[in-house]
Amino acid sequence: MNAVTLKQVADWSGGALIQGVPGSVVTSVSTDSRSVGGNDLFVALKGDRFDAHDFLGQVGEEGAAAILVSSLTKATESFSGGVVHVKDTLAGLQMLARGYRNSLSGIRVVGLTGSNGKTSTKDFLSGVLSSGFSVCKTKGNLNNHIGVPLTILSTDSSHQYGVWEMGMNHSGEIEVLAEMARPDVAVVTNIGTAHIENLGTREAIAAEKSQLPLALDAGGYCVMPRGDDFFEYVSERVRGGMISVGFESGDVRAESMRVDDSGRVHFNLVSEFAESVPVSLPVRGQHMVSNALLAAAVGFKEGLTSSQIASGLASVTLTGGRLEEKTVGVFSILDDSYNANPDSMKAALMTLQEAMVKGRRVAVLGYMGELGHIEEEAHLALGEQAAALGVDILVTVGEKASRINTRADSIAVNLNFPSHEEVSIYLRSELTADDLILVKGSRGATMEKVIEGLQ
Repeated sequence: MNAVTLKQVADWSGGALIQGVPGSVVTSVSTDSRSVGGNDLFVALKGDRFDAHDFLGQVGEEGAAAILVSSLTKATESFSGGVVHVKDTLAGLQMLARGYRNSLSGIRVVGLTGSNGKTSTKDFLSGVLSSGFSVCKTKGNLNNHIGVPLTILSTDSSHQYGVWEMGMNHSGEIEVLAEMARPDVAVVTNIGTAHIENLGTREAIAAEKSQLPLALDAGGYCVMPRGDDFFEYVSERVRGGMISVGFESGDVRAESMRVDDSGRVHFNLVSEFAESVPVSLPVRGQHMVSNALLAAAVGFKEGLTSSQIASGLASVTLTGGRLEEKTVGVFSILDDSYNANPDSMKAALMTLQEAMVKGRRVAVLGYMGELGHIEEEAHLALGEQAAALGVDILVTVGEKASRINTRADSIAVNLNFPSHEEVSIYLRSELTADDLILVKGSRGATMEKVIEGLQ
């Protein structure tokens, strides 16, 4: 973060500086009282189950430079640094990020959304752009109404590009984030069924995701898979250009794709912008190719060479919990535990099917959340897919996930356990080093506990 004065903090957040020197500066923003530094502005957020105003004493002891608060208490009176008072600290944080974004000159922002693959695509984008530029990317999965402003505020004048991921689970959220970020480029990974419980239909999801390309000006452009059901829908809403990616077709495409014995994908990267180049991805899964193509398209448009793009794709490291290969004890694991929906579940099962395995293919699955009226059928269909894609052992965790087992009768070992601990005990007793274990489920299913139980 570039240095920001307390006067700027107050002006941009719509608040009042009630204590402190207007010209004093902060150089970072924190919402976590456990990790406050001496030059930090601490934003005291309020949630359904917490109020960070309760920790202002601790923040003061840690030496924070200033605080942004909506309640004036004894703790604020005794705070020795700057105090900015706002009506609502979340709104203040977002307004502060918007003002700070407007102060950044020369940076180009790539906004990223979609139902699946956002974080992996973010990693590919950062890998590609970093081969020629300085990049600030979203850390981890900080892609919501709190994470996006924090990401914006972590950017400084040394960065030439921002790669900022934007998630949502309710209508209206993307528009707020896009207005804050002011993207020059929009990347839409796909329109799927994630969060359909809250939005009702894929059409409603498409309308929400389209708010990102709608935020572009006439000089911007959107990148999206050509084969997506809503490609034309999104195209009609882009003020700037539209770039398509795909397999064998699209402005940027993968041709002659193959999977080697280790599960890595190789293809020829072909485009309308530069000469073709062979690409080898360091991760498993053919569905990762689409994510890589989205990143490559942005790289071409931003002036990188084919060799720079290929190098950037080959060196990418994905955020943890996204088809992360692990060895725990004697067990080989594909850790895709971070989250799940019907589309990403199928992609993970296909990756398991593609893998060269000496032993058995084992799928350890948790429930999928936020599916609303399609929840029952989605879980039943997942069991059918597991059987069709050659899973040898299917293990599910908890009552919600037991529906997956219902239509998976053809799988030789088809089990449900009530707890993560019992799954881990079963796996330790029945599997060998030759087996490959896929672990996946929605965030609420906490499937990482299965992996912890194998240690």
